Amino acid sequence: MPKEPAERVTKVIDDPATPLWRGVIALRIVTFLFATANVLANQHDYVRPWLAWTTLGVMALWSGFTSRAYSTTWGRRWPLVLTDLVLTCGLMALSQLIMTDHQLLTLNVPLITTIWACVPAVALGALGGAYAGLAGGLVVGLSTYLTKGVPSLDLLRDVVLLAGAGMVVGMASATARRSAVLLAQALRAEAATAERERLARSIHDSVLQVLARVRKRGLEVGGEAAELAKMAGEQEVALRNLVAAAPVDSTVDGDIDLRPGLQMLATPRIQVSTPATQVMFASASAAELTSLVREALSNVDKHAGEDARAWVLLEDLGEEIVLSVRDDGPGIPEGRIALAAREGRMGIAKSIKGRVESLGGTLELQTGPGEGTEWEVRVFRKGAAR
Repeated sequence: MPKEPAERVTKVIDDPATPLWRGVIALRIVTFLFATANVLANQHDYVRPWLAWTTLGVMALWSGFTSRAYSTTWGRRWPLVLTDLVLTCGLMALSQLIMTDHQLLTLNVPLITTIWACVPAVALGALGGAYAGLAGGLVVGLSTYLTKGVPSLDLLRDVVLLAGAGMVVGMASATARRSAVLLAQALRAEAATAERERLARSIHDSVLQVLARVRKRGLEVGGEAAELAKMAGEQEVALRNLVAAAPVDSTVDGDIDLRPGLQMLATPRIQVSTPATQVMFASASAAELTSLVREALSNVDKHAGEDARAWVLLEDLGEEIVLSVRDDGPGIPEGRIALAAREGRMGIAKSIKGRVESLGGTLELQTGPGEGTEWEVRVFRKGAAR
């Protein structure tokens, strides 16, 4: 049986960096084998061969433990990876007790940990991203310099390679995680769209047809039935808008599409126009803007009359969002808003002006006797220049 979308989403976001961690484990095993060959080749020249074999034994145990830990999610945590870094640098420092001064100064004789020491930098990159991998490589490089005691061009090359490897793995890790989240969002949108289509078919075959029949029959009968017909027609339009509204999408940064919440406000008297493409905005700010429009439309119902029509227009100008609410009512007489505020009626002052101020936007009112009312709200996206 095919997997359900929810199961597919869980599988995707479970651990997108798993292939990189497998690479860390493989690198640890291969570099340990190289370290073993290094000890075998140089053991007779060491000052303390027994300490070299003891160090290699610790490296073997730690390689086995971290390989097991890095293969599961519980081991891919900061405490273990940082412990790996500290232990590796500590074992590297034992080279001063194991190797002779001539070996330490000889470029073709590696330290006791050899390239096994690069693994923590790669693990940090897989866990924390590019900067963590870069920092890990620089720490291992600094430890190498302190152990050798003498700077050289070859040492600088090794430091650059270590830092670069950690940074590249970190970039790959961050890309994998971001791609997994985007894929999960796409799968959720796919599931939401499929469910919406299923509900649309069901509603069309039942509820919408009944409402349409009630509206038609009520208008034919007239009288009180006409009022019921009007209400049925409004509910029919609301249901159609609900089914037709775009599914709410979100991004990694917590932005959502502003259009669906506005599209659901449409009625036979209220026309909502939005761009064909997504208008992504911070989720909290999007909720405030939708509430603002709902309050403005509520004022149309209260003060513009039952026959007044309203238009909602959403524009995406890149750095800012422009939202307009216009009606063809009698308009707001001069001084009415200030009078309402003095009387304690704070609908416009708090629900509209207050929301715009909290979002750091601008509000413009155009109205006059017989000219209707238009509110224009401009809100900048986060980080955009005012």
